[in-house]
Amino acid sequence: MEENNLVITFTITLLIVVLTMIFIYVVFIKKKTTLLLEQKEKDMRFEKELATSQVEIKEQTLNYIGQELHDDVGQKLSVVRLRQNQLIAKLKDSEKEELNELSELLGECIQDIRNLSKTLITEQIIHFGLVESIEREVRRIQKLKLLTIDLITQKQDIDISPKHGLILFRIIQESINNILKHSRAKKVTIQLEDDQNTLRINISDNGKGFNTSKIQDGSGLKNMELRAKLIHAAFSIQSELDKGTKTSITYYKHTI
Repeated sequence: MEENNLVITFTITLLIVVLTMIFIYVVFIKKKTTLLLEQKEKDMRFEKELATSQVEIKEQTLNYIGQELHDDVGQKLSVVRLRQNQLIAKLKDSEKEELNELSELLGECIQDIRNLSKTLITEQIIHFGLVESIEREVRRIQKLKLLTIDLITQKQDIDISPKHGLILFRIIQESINNILKHSRAKKVTIQLEDDQNTLRINISDNGKGFNTSKIQDGSGLKNMELRAKLIHAAFSIQSELDKGTKTSITYYKHTI
C-alpha cells in the first residue's frame, strides 16, 4: 500500500514538474515571439523614418540647387555673356587676356555645377560625412543673411553609421528650420563634441524662447524627439521666454 502511495506521489510530482516545464517553455516562446515582433516593428519604423529623411533631403537639395543655379551660376553665366558681347564688338589681339578671364569664369561655373550635382545623391552623409553636411547647411543659411550661425567642432570626420548620421542631420535641419520660422533669433550656435563612445550635439539660439510644457504631439519638436529615439539618442529642449532655446542630442555610438 505504501509503495503504491509512493508511486502515485512520485507520478503526481513528476507530472507537476513536466507541466511546470511546459508552462515555462510556452511563456518563454511567447515572450521571445513578442520580442521578435517588437524588434521587427522597430526595424520597420526605423527604415520608414530613414526613407522619409532621404526624401526630405532630396526635396531640400533640389530647392537648394535651383536657388544656387539661379542666384550664383546664373549670374556668372550672365557676366560671361556680357563680356563675350563686349569682346565681339572689339575683336582685337589685346583681348586674349580677357578671353582667359572668361575661361576662368567658365571653369568656376563648371566646378559649381559639379559640386551641386554631388548633392543629388540621396545618402549625402556617405559622400560628405556628417560634419561636412552640417557645414554645407550652415553655409546655405549664411547666404540667407537672416541671422548669424556658427558651427563649433574639433573634428572634421566623425565615425558614425551613415544611416544614423542621416537621421541626426535631419534633426539638426529641422531644428534650424524651426529657429528660422519661429524664434526671431539673431544668432545660432551648433556645437559638436565627439569622443570614442558619444557624440553630443547642442544647438543654441538667442531667440524669444517658448513654453516647453506646451509641446504637442505631431509638432516638429515631437517629430525630432521620435527620430532621436529610433537611433537610441537622448533628446532634450530647454527654453526660457526672451532668453532663447537650447536643443541637445546625445548619440551613443555602440548601443546598436
